[in-house]
Amino acid sequence: MRIALLGYRGKVGRALQPGLEAAGHDVRGIGREDPVDVQGLDAAVDFTTPGAVVANVGACLEQGVPCVVGTTGADLAPLDALARDCSLPVFSAPNFAIGAVLMMRFAAEASGHLARAEIVELHNEAKRDAPSGTARATAALLPGETPIHSVRLPGLVAHQEVLLGGEGQLLTIRHDTLSREAFVPGVLLALERLRKLPPGLTVGLGALL
Repeated sequence: MRIALLGYRGKVGRALQPGLEAAGHDVRGIGREDPVDVQGLDAAVDFTTPGAVVANVGACLEQGVPCVVGTTGADLAPLDALARDCSLPVFSAPNFAIGAVLMMRFAAEASGHLARAEIVELHNEAKRDAPSGTARATAALLPGETPIHSVRLPGLVAHQEVLLGGEGQLLTIRHDTLSREAFVPGVLLALERLRKLPPGLTVGLGALL
């Protein structure tokens, strides 16, 4: 596929581009100061910033290009109507690491058997949104109002644990992203399935597994 990678100079973009190219995709990098010119491409992938993602994806849709979005911290709801109007799919996930999706599923299953849960998410200090999109998505799968504790420190990548407590016991379900290459398989899966998705916004890697 011919793919635009918006945010190719960022932390995720620098890990993602070699992975996409190794899988046989032709990648056009688009940086912060570059025009969003995706005319004639097969798909666009956005790992930019919350302030830029909606305009980026809107520009891609208006040029007839479906999108995979990994940027978190922005309200993507307006893109659903635009994507429907353009008869194009947009896929977004709070986390493209397949292990993180499994962590969320296991936590949701366990929450039906233990009394209470709390979430601790840890990311690099440069991450702008807190709580993370993954933590919010996990909490949405659990009953009640699950507290989320956010940690931002240098040296971290992306880590989350769900602690579930019952009488006399504690279950901890944890996922650690040790490098951003962990996101490559999920992005490749999203690109593979993108054209088969319905027009509009589809959210969550779990929908593809």
